[in-house]
Amino acid sequence: MGLASSTPKASSTSKEKMTNTKDNKVEEVKESEEISKAFAAVAGVRKEVDKLSERIAALEVAVNSGTKVTDEEFVVPAELLMRELLKLDGIGAEGEARLQRKAEVRRIQKYHETLDKLKTINSNPFSDKHKAVSVTTNWETFDS
Repeated sequence: MGLASSTPKASSTSKEKMTNTKDNKVEEVKESEEISKAFAAVAGVRKEVDKLSERIAALEVAVNSGTKVTDEEFVVPAELLMRELLKLDGIGAEGEARLQRKAEVRRIQKYHETLDKLKTINSNPFSDKHKAVSVTTNWETFDS
């Protein structure tokens, strides 16, 4: 009897190990799929931010050359950057994907700061000290 009762325990234990192994593999596959989705989502945001960066660079050239730009040309890219930031916020990521997401957030913030600076320069052309005109007066002195 002792042999008969120990055999089912052994088979049930091996079944549990097989089930646990299968469960672990399923979990690993799910995690891998989630990581892949996170990488793809971050890459999609990066692509959109790349397009916006070209637009911001064009604005920078225009403003620095003294061209007056409408406020709308600053507002639209700023709003589009915020949308991309919200997309990143919705991405659940771990490990390397999380680091990439964080880097993209910082990149977007940097572009937003650039837009703010350009808008300031555009609204007040003398705010840029390199372009400011310095007026000095040479006073004539008379000896008494």
